[in-house]
Amino acid sequence: MTRLVAATALIAAIALARATLAQDSAADWPARPVLVVSPFTAGSANDIVARLVFDQVGQQLGQAFVIENRPGGGGIVGVASVVRAEPDGYTLLLSSASMSSAVILHHSLPYDELRDLEAIAMLGVQPSVLVAAPGKGFKTVAELVAAAKSRPGELNFASAGIGSASHIAGERFRLAAGLQVQHIPYRGPTEALTDLMTGRIDFYFLPIAPALPLIKQGKVIALAVSTPQRAQLLPEVPTIAEAGYPDAEYLFWGGVSAPARISPMIVATLNREINTALSVPAIREKLQQLGVEPMPMTPDQFGKFFAADVAAMVQLAKDANIAPMD
Repeated sequence: MTRLVAATALIAAIALARATLAQDSAADWPARPVLVVSPFTAGSANDIVARLVFDQVGQQLGQAFVIENRPGGGGIVGVASVVRAEPDGYTLLLSSASMSSAVILHHSLPYDELRDLEAIAMLGVQPSVLVAAPGKGFKTVAELVAAAKSRPGELNFASAGIGSASHIAGERFRLAAGLQVQHIPYRGPTEALTDLMTGRIDFYFLPIAPALPLIKQGKVIALAVSTPQRAQLLPEVPTIAEAGYPDAEYLFWGGVSAPARISPMIVATLNREINTALSVPAIREKLQQLGVEPMPMTPDQFGKFFAADVAAMVQLAKDANIAPMD
């Protein structure tokens, strides 16, 4: 009995020591450079956003935040590497809406996004613009919907691939408006945009940054933006909800996550510093130029937002008959 009591006391002492050490480490965080894994290719919009924001966060905390690109498997490679990392605050993940889509594009993932990751902070959203070629004659969403309903199955919309933001936005719009239109997936946005401007494609949801010069040049017609509020770069263009289809809203978001079981103290520090960085005028201006609109949240708000987005994707896959690719 005495040995049992002694063993129990030893285990308790070890646990207390580990907890104290972890707390001390969290209090000293960050004591060395922090790795931020970007599961995208270098130069993508999300990648650029991360570099802008974490450069500012690094200045605020006096420590380097190093962005490392680990693309592959539609983002799975990078996410999996973070899930396996120690939850010590020195490995973070640049998360995005593509993670929500991954749930419906694969029969299984090597991790549970909601269980194995801790939500840290939202960075912002990239509005998509519903565009059509001038030759189509669509000046408003109502005219596009009327044309599609008068010719069921004849109109089409492009995407940058199954599960891409343009595909998800197009499907949400199709379902909300009750349209019978064909989805034409492309290998990337360039080919889709080319066919849109030549008239082979009827409409397309395009990220706002690359769409803006084409809109100004009159090469495409902007009908609506996919976000709940009008885009700062296109204030004259109505939202899809203002056009009569609130269920067609779609936010392509970017955020920051970490391995589960990370110290709440580090989570609070990161969230505070990221939100502070997003409020810096120079950072906000650069993000706006990229077509990204900052959307600061608390960790709890971001966690609930992510969970709701995953649930929405699962429902969309059922409604639109989007089958896993593997």
